[in-house]
Amino acid sequence: MEVILLERVAKLGQMGETVRVKDGFARNFLLPRGKALRATEGNKKKFEGQRHQLEARNLELKNEAAVVSEKLDGQSFIIIRQAGETGQLYGSVSARDIAEAITAAGVSVHRNQVTLLHPIKTLGLHKTPVHLHPEVLATVTINVARSQEQAERQSKGEDLSVREETSMDDLGLEVGQALAEAGPGESLGRE
Repeated sequence: MEVILLERVAKLGQMGETVRVKDGFARNFLLPRGKALRATEGNKKKFEGQRHQLEARNLELKNEAAVVSEKLDGQSFIIIRQAGETGQLYGSVSARDIAEAITAAGVSVHRNQVTLLHPIKTLGLHKTPVHLHPEVLATVTINVARSQEQAERQSKGEDLSVREETSMDDLGLEVGQALAEAGPGESLGRE
């Protein structure tokens, strides 16, 4: 199906372009959300009549998004979650959780604007892109921690996802010391 784009759509085209897309994508996504019109002669004339209004509206939305992006870009948001000893979360942090954390900090963001490349399932700092407008992108840091204190330590650069264990070298020294204390004729319980 051929459609006329009413706004910029990532990996598809710019406003005003006529592109060929699969029927399901047009019927289920582009047309219901007002991102495109079917490419008929009547719709082409209608689009040309509204082109200046659409471009002005798009520019206005882009400028608003740019102002929000300046405020949001580079910010860090803390999300507290339960996790195992190795730093593996018992659940995952979703786009909805990130959007709620950003909105709670004073910037209204919808979960569809948060782009997670893969689910966040570990403690630590995670860079996450937020698409405020098709042409405006902000990147935020999501600090996933067990508590507020750990979040502060992580933000300073400390890695809390590794469990502190006794290394093999330390174990070897302990065994060697026990053998030395036992003496040459004594054994450590072996017969």
